Amino acid sequence: MRSTVKKTFEAAKDTGNFLIAQVKTNQPSLYNTFAALCASTPAADRAETTDKHAHGRQEHRRVETFDIPAGTLAPDWDSLIVAVIRVSRMTWHKDTKSGLWHKTEEISLYAAQTHLSAAEAAEAIRGHWGIENRNHHVRDVTFLEDHSRIRTKPVHFARFRTFAINIMRANGTANISRELYINALNPLHAMGYRVA
Repeated sequence: MRSTVKKTFEAAKDTGNFLIAQVKTNQPSLYNTFAALCASTPAADRAETTDKHAHGRQEHRRVETFDIPAGTLAPDWDSLIVAVIRVSRMTWHKDTKSGLWHKTEEISLYAAQTHLSAAEAAEAIRGHWGIENRNHHVRDVTFLEDHSRIRTKPVHFARFRTFAINIMRANGTANISRELYINALNPLHAMGYRVA
């Protein structure tokens, strides 16, 4: 893991918080260590869930937690990561044209600073995706943030977008895209004025 990630783990520990972070293949030594640990060690806990989504998709998840034996990680990581979480996802996708289902499989590994049950780990990881869908997806799709050509201080504009989303959500807006459309048609609506 890069030093900035390590600093984040250290900051979480110093402030009495616990961090769960996904370990990807761009961190090969840590990823391979975790993958080997999960392959050779029995899971401390396991939970399985099934999500039946609309639009022809069904996801089966198995969440397993593994304790890290002393000496497995480099000494500077030893006190920062105490458990590994492995999430195995098998997703069935329905092809609307043929009516046939095809399967995809994915395994994700997470570093955890505290021991959690598999059910607690699953809830924490799914909770993060709720934030991703509620905030980042809206910024990417509705505000077209990924297509932005702003090159001077883009972080300020990202904060403005988040500020606008937070105001709309505080005012009870459920559909950000629709609210932006209404505000574009009537600027007074955005200011809270109602035309009699």
